[in-house]
Amino acid sequence: MTNLYDFTVKAQDGTDISLSKYQGKVLLVVNTATGCGLTPQYEGLQNLYDTYHDKGFEILDFPCNQFMNQAPGTADEINTFCTLNYQTTFPRFAKIKINGKEADPLYDWLKSQAKGPLGKHIEWNFAKFLIDQNGNVVKRFSSKTEPEKMVTELESLFKQCP
Repeated sequence: MTNLYDFTVKAQDGTDISLSKYQGKVLLVVNTATGCGLTPQYEGLQNLYDTYHDKGFEILDFPCNQFMNQAPGTADEINTFCTLNYQTTFPRFAKIKINGKEADPLYDWLKSQAKGPLGKHIEWNFAKFLIDQNGNVVKRFSSKTEPEKMVTELESLFKQCP
């Protein structure tokens, strides 16, 4: 795989979605959980989405239950929680695994493109990957990086856009 657009992932309803549908956009790929101490980051993520969506920004939310079972529930339950509690409107996908032998190929590729504090291993919920308009990983942010701290990197990608 050469860039993000080569991958197909599962939508919340289990149907396949080609990530090529996001070609030309700045993306933030995030593994999330509804029962985590970092769950309030949903508010900051939604603020980024509201601010930059009209400029061609998307957040791709991948719920993950690999860290202390902090993303329990069905896809519908997770979506309802996020919508009601944080008014999220960005795309949310089916629950996936991001570490280990059963890791989704998308996350294997993301981790190979940008190492984090634990090397290629994702350290916790809310690890973030910033993707440019060409589908390349620009930067990996740790779980503890608040969405507001990514504005400079985001804005620099929009300045590069013709």
